[in-house]
Amino acid sequence: MNTVIDTARETKRRYTGGADRPLGSYLVTLTVYGLAAGTVALLARRRGEMPRVGPGDLALMTVTTHKLARMITKDAVTSPLRAPFTRYEGTSGPAELAEEVRHEDGVRHALGELLTCPFCTAQWVATGYAAGLALAPEATRLVGATMTAVAGADWLQLVYARLQQAAEK
Repeated sequence: MNTVIDTARETKRRYTGGADRPLGSYLVTLTVYGLAAGTVALLARRRGEMPRVGPGDLALMTVTTHKLARMITKDAVTSPLRAPFTRYEGTSGPAELAEEVRHEDGVRHALGELLTCPFCTAQWVATGYAAGLALAPEATRLVGATMTAVAGADWLQLVYARLQQAAEK
């Protein structure tokens, strides 16, 4: 066992080059993701049918994934979810916050990176949406339609603000 641990430590040392990279915490995060995805796959298989994801479902999933990932990682209202893992830095765009990942320990660091990165969080959101399609398709489509409407409203708000600015010039 010591050989495995020593090899892991040496691999981390060579990989990080002294940088603060919480590889062990990343591995735990990957394991949780894999277990969750595997559990959903087994549950869906036990139900006897896997959902067919058509173009409409894919469109809802795409827009919902984008919107929820941005909400989770950037929205002021969801900042209490990120607060244990991040520090407030300021604003970064319309209705979005900029936050710094806490480097106090590996778990905070890894979760902070996940919760401040819309690209990283999107993987989890899309997987959750796929799980919803497999286990509760109608409710999932309703959530997808709602988030798609919110995303569309956001775009309209931005367009409206631009038009107002242009009219004032």
